[in-house]
Amino acid sequence: MTSLDNDFCYSFPAVRGVQAGRPFYIATCPLRIIPKIFIYDEEEVPPELRAQRTLNKARIPEMSRYLVDNPDDYVFSALTASVGSDVSFVEQDNAPNIGTLKVSMNTSILINDGQHRRAAIEEAIKLKPELGQDNIAIVFYIDEGLNRSQQMFADLNQHAIRPSSSLSTLYDERDPGARVAKYLATSAKPFLGFTEMEKGSIPVKSNKIFALSAIKHATRALLAKGPKDDISDDEKEVALQFWECINDNMTEWLLVQEKKLAVSEFRQEYLTAHGIALQAIAIVGHQLLDFPEDKQIEKIKKFQAIDWRKSNPEWVKRAMMHGKLSKASSNIFLTALEIKRQLGLDLDQEDLQKEKDLLNT
Repeated sequence: MTSLDNDFCYSFPAVRGVQAGRPFYIATCPLRIIPKIFIYDEEEVPPELRAQRTLNKARIPEMSRYLVDNPDDYVFSALTASVGSDVSFVEQDNAPNIGTLKVSMNTSILINDGQHRRAAIEEAIKLKPELGQDNIAIVFYIDEGLNRSQQMFADLNQHAIRPSSSLSTLYDERDPGARVAKYLATSAKPFLGFTEMEKGSIPVKSNKIFALSAIKHATRALLAKGPKDDISDDEKEVALQFWECINDNMTEWLLVQEKKLAVSEFRQEYLTAHGIALQAIAIVGHQLLDFPEDKQIEKIKKFQAIDWRKSNPEWVKRAMMHGKLSKASSNIFLTALEIKRQLGLDLDQEDLQKEKDLLNT
């Protein structure tokens, strides 16, 4: 810490703490100031001379749009920054760890964690200037050189674990697909009581069949909806009716629901106990939704005659890679096309050529 009496400074209301014998400071800063004072280690610099990953510019529009679309209901976590030694902490009377952090305008402030948030804030303020009045928390560490900054980046990220796709779906009220998936998980016959709400994949000994995230992705495919597309109440009911009609014509699903087939055996032996089948059925379903209701039911009844066992040679070559089920888009496509064929649906010539190319590779 140094005296900054003769320097122009940034001043931040702050709280001082100690980690591993080193002081750090928690401050707040108006969003409008963030792009002006927080620099990013430019991507042209080789990685061994940087303390950050390169900026993934594709992430910025979505993060910026999140701020702009939810000005009264967004949450952005704190930025973490290293600041040069030209700082001082002015203690408040009778509160030695509460005061003002003064940072010389001549020193560098380098973001260790949060460069994408910083870039998103900059873009969002251009679109919605009033956001600049809001504040964000900053955790300041005193810069001890490149090696220490690189170690901080590694330490901050090595223990960061993203929540599973199902848990994110469960807690996400902004995503229309997530809301519909939760509705189906608690309303539709094939999913009620058989949905894994927290994990993205189903544990071996679980009595669940489908992950909540798989229901979300499949229903989006059924309705031909993108990740941010709205889903009307009518479309939600269309999805419910479709999955219940499929359920009534899916022999193994009914056997599991009647406790005549163990979930563990079902998952081990049948394709329809897995997300790839759900996704493929949804793709087929999108085509079926264009049919009159009586024609839909006629086609869906043919699901009863399909051999859904994993040992079926058609599924081995279409849904599996190296002996294991694959969620790759090519495997989902091949599986959906075979279902269409077995239902007697018209097949597009372009799809048939793509099928030929994939199966011959």
